[in-house]
Amino acid sequence: MARITYVEFSGTEHVVEVTSGLSVMEGAIQNVIRGVDADCGGACSCATCHVYVDHQWVSKTGAPGPLEASLLEFASGVQPNSRLSCQIAVTDDLDGLVVRIPASQQS
Repeated sequence: MARITYVEFSGTEHVVEVTSGLSVMEGAIQNVIRGVDADCGGACSCATCHVYVDHQWVSKTGAPGPLEASLLEFASGVQPNSRLSCQIAVTDDLDGLVVRIPASQQS
């Protein structure tokens, strides 16, 4: 289990416990985090779960794979620390992870 902080563009923080083995996106959906829509359900085909990984966590979450990188090309506001949260598997090592939701995804 890992405690993950989801930060809305407004600055509102949601600290939730996410079971290891789930994705960061699944943690957001289960806890009704605004801005992580996950229209494709985690199939890495829509980029509606785009997040910014806090810089201190980038090395632990890893780099996007080829499919994820190609989808990020179509996302709004992509930065070097952008990831699709459906592609980040939660492990105990990610306890304390902080992700920020882009302004373009706030509704």
